[in-house]
Amino acid sequence: MDQLALVLVLLLGAVVMVPVGDRLRLPSPVLMTLAGAVLALLPFVPNVEVPPEFILPVVLPPLLYAAVQRTSWRQFTANLRPIFLLAVALVFATTAAVAAVAQAVVPGMPVAAAVVLGALVAPPDPVAATAVAGKLGLPRRLVSILEGEGLFNDVTAIVLYHVALAAAISGSFSVSAAIGSLVLSAVVAIAVGLLLGWVTNKLMGLLGDPTLQIGLTLLVPFVAYVLAEEFHGSGVLAVLTCALFLAEYAVDADDVMGRLAGYTFWEVVDTLVTGVAFGLIGLELHNIFGAASHRWGQLLGAGAAVVGVVVGVRLLWLLPAAWLAKRMHKLRDYDEEIPMSWRETLIMWWSGMRGVASVALALAIPFSIDGGNGFPARDDILFIAFAVVLSTLLVQGLTLPWLVRRLRVQADTDAVDALERELALRVIKASKRRLKEILEVEELPDEVSDQLARRAYDMGARIAPDIVDDERRELFERRIHRMKKVHRIQGEMLSAARHEVLAARSEPGTDPEIVDRVLRHLDMRSLRHTP
Repeated sequence: MDQLALVLVLLLGAVVMVPVGDRLRLPSPVLMTLAGAVLALLPFVPNVEVPPEFILPVVLPPLLYAAVQRTSWRQFTANLRPIFLLAVALVFATTAAVAAVAQAVVPGMPVAAAVVLGALVAPPDPVAATAVAGKLGLPRRLVSILEGEGLFNDVTAIVLYHVALAAAISGSFSVSAAIGSLVLSAVVAIAVGLLLGWVTNKLMGLLGDPTLQIGLTLLVPFVAYVLAEEFHGSGVLAVLTCALFLAEYAVDADDVMGRLAGYTFWEVVDTLVTGVAFGLIGLELHNIFGAASHRWGQLLGAGAAVVGVVVGVRLLWLLPAAWLAKRMHKLRDYDEEIPMSWRETLIMWWSGMRGVASVALALAIPFSIDGGNGFPARDDILFIAFAVVLSTLLVQGLTLPWLVRRLRVQADTDAVDALERELALRVIKASKRRLKEILEVEELPDEVSDQLARRAYDMGARIAPDIVDDERRELFERRIHRMKKVHRIQGEMLSAARHEVLAARSEPGTDPEIVDRVLRHLDMRSLRHTP
């Protein structure tokens, strides 16, 4: 088996492990890690050989861009304080604590190398956390906090990582230069992200076709990352800024096909890249354990110490931080998403799994420094980093469902239902308002206008059935039953038409391009007639 075949196997595994994980009630990232570890034990599976300089630009941009699709600028600005406490301050605290412990337990590890280790294990992985937490029926508030934390702590940790890496490679460090580098990195990244977001938004309007627009969005995160890095900015922050800009301003309410196709496309990208990344974690175990074959006792002890620090610092930080955020929330009545009880705080603590970002940063450490010597303690850093990732991903990932059930932390269904009812009423009012405007300038038969008015109620009732009274609900249910029957019959008619067109495709003299055009027309009609 060569490298290409191995990548294809990982891609296949990324797809297959999603339904397998759903059936076994286990997170697919955990299963992919275990699958990668099993593959690494097979004698015919080659060692993974990915150049360190390619790890970050290939893995992180699409994952970050896909993650931003689930958030918004308003959500970010409304949660600045929790994000700062979790994604900035906690990353600094974890980095400092891990660096101090690593330097104490690993003989000869320089301060800069210890900070590199601290920075790469500091950020919890948003993909792992939301993949696990999102399917457990947690309050949307907690999932939003984990997503926001995961996005912005990557930025903080990676900037710290690069500063420490530069100090380790050059052998010199200056506080003022480091602060200047941090500020410059952030300013350049934000400028690049905003500029690229503006240009992309304009190009979206020029392209028009959903296929071309989606192709552009696939390129944008990579361009943002590489362009920012070229100008000594944070590639991660540039991707984040650009994605937030596009999520806020590049939205056309009437672009139904583009939105549905784009959502599906990025779900596929997210699934494939995440699966391959976690599969690589398992595959790398063979190399990491091989390098540590003569120092098992020492490295296992160091790894256990760092795992304890990573998990312990998060708990010790979250308890007072959650209390402070809740107190300030009550005093100022800000619309923030914060843990509202000690149970939710414990769930947030146990959701701090490390994953793709930590592994990508570890593998991206260069093999040598200025002068040609090997990077100090590189094998030790890799072993400890993988120990942290595996310990948190497997132990916390597999036990989080049990902890959620034990603490009885569940989604606030009343709040969800209330918001759905509010949106359903707004849907009815907006559609009826537009109907009234149309009827003022166009003449329609009374039965047609009455039917259109009923459809306005139907749209709202489909979203939240309890907004209409019992009598109307009964009438609505009868209409829905009739409509489903009509849609079913129309669907069978369209299916027969599609089969006939596909049969014509294999007939002699038939132009396949014309057949595909007709088939696309039928597919579009099928989409419009979906109940």
